[in-house]
Amino acid sequence: MPGARKGLLQSTGGAVAPTVALSLFGLIAAGGIAFDYARMAGLDTELQNAADQAALAAASQLDGTSTAITRATSAAQTLIVNQTRFANDGNASGLSVTVPTLTFYSSYDQDADTGTVTTSATAAKFVQVSVGTREAVYALTPVVQLFRSGNLNAFATAGLGSAICKVPPLMLCIPSETFPSSADIGDGLRLQPGPQTGAWVPGDYGYLDFGNGASGLAINLGANNQAANCMDNSGGLQTEPGNKASVTEALNTRFDLDAGKKYSCSTSTGDYCPAENVGKDFARKEEVEFKNVDPALPPANPGCGATNGTGANGPKVTISDFEQYPNAKGFTRDTCHIDGSCTSNFGNGTWDVAGYFATNHPADAVPSGAAASRYNVYKWELEQKSLRLPTRLISSTSAQSSNGGGSGGSNGGGGSNGGGGSNGGGGGSGGGGGGSANVTYTYTNYCAYPQPVNATAVAASATQKDRRILTIAAVDCTGLNGRSSVKVKKWVDVLLVEPSVTRTSPYSTGKEQIYVEIIGEATKPGGANAFQYYGRNRPYLLK
Repeated sequence: MPGARKGLLQSTGGAVAPTVALSLFGLIAAGGIAFDYARMAGLDTELQNAADQAALAAASQLDGTSTAITRATSAAQTLIVNQTRFANDGNASGLSVTVPTLTFYSSYDQDADTGTVTTSATAAKFVQVSVGTREAVYALTPVVQLFRSGNLNAFATAGLGSAICKVPPLMLCIPSETFPSSADIGDGLRLQPGPQTGAWVPGDYGYLDFGNGASGLAINLGANNQAANCMDNSGGLQTEPGNKASVTEALNTRFDLDAGKKYSCSTSTGDYCPAENVGKDFARKEEVEFKNVDPALPPANPGCGATNGTGANGPKVTISDFEQYPNAKGFTRDTCHIDGSCTSNFGNGTWDVAGYFATNHPADAVPSGAAASRYNVYKWELEQKSLRLPTRLISSTSAQSSNGGGSGGSNGGGGSNGGGGSNGGGGGSGGGGGGSANVTYTYTNYCAYPQPVNATAVAASATQKDRRILTIAAVDCTGLNGRSSVKVKKWVDVLLVEPSVTRTSPYSTGKEQIYVEIIGEATKPGGANAFQYYGRNRPYLLK
């Protein structure tokens, strides 16, 4: 027994046990700190991610409309649901991360991290989101008297970047944020050029400054593929007010008017090319001349589209460019814009559809209701182009003149080709004094061409909008004066009703005016929803 006690006292087995026992507190504390710190760091990351996503969701709604703040708040608080897997504090919200606080700013200095707070939905451009506080309850660090992480929070600030793509640089001052409503569809709209100075009013139009002045505007308005590049709209785009008649000439190419060969249709790109339906109040003069005609047997009028003959006697065809011709009845403006009973640029949709059908479709019933809109008639005509868009001889006159000159009979001396020349004079073959009675016979025809003849038409398709349809930027012009910065609210499709020219009959117009019919909110080619197509909005984080 004494030996056993002596052996126990001299044994070295388990000598480190006390050291290990004493160090366990430190080891557990260190492991606990690592474990619980990882939980706390994970919770912080979850909260920050939730704040970022909520801020981006809210910023995506800051479009400058009167409901922007309401929609932004809803997007941050209810549209998206962020959850935390590391919070174990027993909070009433469970796993969900709440977004109790949103602060909106009209401007924000990212470097100074300060902004101008606003409660105006139309002025709000930035939003700061703060998520609800959460805690991590420690599992192991209570060994060293650390039980909870304390309140953890996160916030994020975001704005909305935007760009304009695939549209002509044309803007319209709208009367309200709800424009165009269903009640506006089919109404005529007289677009007037915006002022160089002074206030803009609804119905004024201007150009978005895409660069290169009037020449650049003309290129983009006449181009088939619209603006080549997207333009940054985050801080607004500069307007180009004023009368630029050369620019409206580029629009007229969509009606098969070549503006004196100033703009030529490109068959490879479709730039400056006409639509398939180019019905308008324009006609082309075609003079058809026959020589050496027996006045008792005048030739038949070959009508529109005659071609030169191969013989010496013709016919010889002389074609003039299109000219405004009231009897070539195209779509008209709203009647109230013609008689002046509409005092604003916005009409009421009532136009001379009966007169249009009497001239162009006399055998068809005059439509009524929605079918009577110019756009619906336009589409109806395109359904059967050969039947409903035929070439029409509007008017024709004939005249005869002598083949020669001289002092003789009515077909001889004194004629336009007379004076002793080779075709007349003094008993010549076509002249007076007993010569031949043959004459030059000329028809002067005025022809309407509802389908293009100057250039190849560009057909609408799933990837190509009809060339008579324009997509216009809708802008709230409240407070806008002269050349200013504007932000696009939405996009509107309109039908070009008539070429922009100076008219005196059947009603007066100016070449700087653009008359259109409202179709509705813009769609993509083929009619699909245009979300993020013409205006591309992308929320971004500031911090």
